[in-house]
Amino acid sequence: MTLAEQIDLSRGTDITPEGSDYETVRQVIEMLTLDYQSQPSLDDIAERLGQSPTQLQKTFTRWAGLSPKAFLQAVTLDHAKRLLGREELPLLETSLELGLSGPGRLHDLFVTHEAMSPGEWKARGAGLTIRYGYHPSPFGLSLVMITDRGLAGLAFAETGGEAACFDDMARRWPNAKYVEDSEATASYAARVFHPERWSAEEPLRVVLIGSDFQIRVWQSLLGIPLGRAVTYSDIAQKIGQPTASRAVGAAVGRNPISFVVPCHRALGKSGALTGYHWGLTRKRAMLGWEAGKG
Repeated sequence: MTLAEQIDLSRGTDITPEGSDYETVRQVIEMLTLDYQSQPSLDDIAERLGQSPTQLQKTFTRWAGLSPKAFLQAVTLDHAKRLLGREELPLLETSLELGLSGPGRLHDLFVTHEAMSPGEWKARGAGLTIRYGYHPSPFGLSLVMITDRGLAGLAFAETGGEAACFDDMARRWPNAKYVEDSEATASYAARVFHPERWSAEEPLRVVLIGSDFQIRVWQSLLGIPLGRAVTYSDIAQKIGQPTASRAVGAAVGRNPISFVVPCHRALGKSGALTGYHWGLTRKRAMLGWEAGKG
């Protein structure tokens, strides 16, 4: 099945002078998938298909759920990860292979969609030893991960889902070395979920492993008081990048230390609960638990 054939056909049934909208979308997807190295603009695509850029943009976005430019960026990013990861190309060679003008555009692509630079994405935990263990918590079974500098990861596993939970976390730092060691992680688990042991005199050591941008977002989350909540746009304003709400959302979603770095206190623009990596039910439980402690 081609990419075009995977698009939900219920999105539209209009007929264009060139045939069905489906055929237009199929041609655009095929063009961008096969010819991504030329990085065609919307005007280039429209000219090849004999359509107006405005109409093509509307048709493709209505059917595919994203613009031609966004689709091209997704395709380019997938190939960038392949070149940097499996093929281990340097940044400059990767940029040129993708049809980008240089590492600067590759950097912008990664920061926008991954909230980290291509170099940071490529390193992904190289040289780190991460010890981990599973422990009970008020919000289900927790996976605690530490380095020799402190708490590096906190996640939650569903019943019988320990392996899936570990794999999800390990993908964040695939080049790290992992050692199961519940004895080493037990003291961290004991402190995290017992407010009576939260003390400024004896702070919990936390190590944030991520890009500069991600760490700025996570540090901002640490400043949200217990029982309070903020929006992504609030965080973007606080870190001095008011137009970066989308990247902030991506960084919040990649927060590796759930609960301790309180990404559950980040809300959508309207103040509504938004998606939470460990489930909205758990997010509600955390907010309710904290309200009871406040």
